[in-house]
Amino acid sequence: MAVLVVTGTGTEVGKTAVTAAVAAAAVAAGRTVAVLKAAQTGVGPEEAGDAAEVARLAGAVTVAECARYPEPLAPATAARRAGLAPVRPQDVVELAQKLAVEHDLVLVEGAGGLLVRFDEEGGNLADVAALLGAPVLLVASAGLGTLNTTELTARELRSREVELLGVVIGSWPRVPDLAMRCNVEDLPVVSGAPLLGVLPEGVGALTPADFREAAGSWLAGRLDGVWDAEEFRAGLE
Repeated sequence: MAVLVVTGTGTEVGKTAVTAAVAAAAVAAGRTVAVLKAAQTGVGPEEAGDAAEVARLAGAVTVAECARYPEPLAPATAARRAGLAPVRPQDVVELAQKLAVEHDLVLVEGAGGLLVRFDEEGGNLADVAALLGAPVLLVASAGLGTLNTTELTARELRSREVELLGVVIGSWPRVPDLAMRCNVEDLPVVSGAPLLGVLPEGVGALTPADFREAAGSWLAGRLDGVWDAEEFRAGLE
């Protein structure tokens, strides 16, 4: 798995924190890691973006961006409004392939959900994954409504013959409600892929040292961690 594409079921589901956790666990396992943000929106030229936040939390990783735009909008819209060239799927693919030459793992983080448009032709992260032949890790929310968005994303990936490696819940509250507890059982069913981890809410506020120490406990072995889905489910009963 030289390249892993990380997407979410939407915005604000914990995608950057999950990317950082996967990166931290891989680094702890002795792998070299690069993090590529396909399109960064909503930050100025000198501000830290999502890739920089991953590096802050995860440690020794290489970071790169294909493009950034100042307004917090879908990349195609943000590019048009800023009068800047859009990022295209092939641009992301080429940079990911270059990074893969020198790193054991390249994490390509998208913007928002799977089908958010990069350019006026409708290019998106699903196109990137298909062109790379790379699996996708899907970050989902914990609560009510997540089953629908997760299943829609999984169906889109299957229609493109792109592998869905698994699902990670991006933010798990201290006191989960009934829907959240049921979703732990149902997310693998609707996605057709295993649940590969659960991140406690607020992990982005941890110190980098604490984040790196704990990252492996949030992720399953497929992601260089020690988290166990059956044990987690049993703890909810």
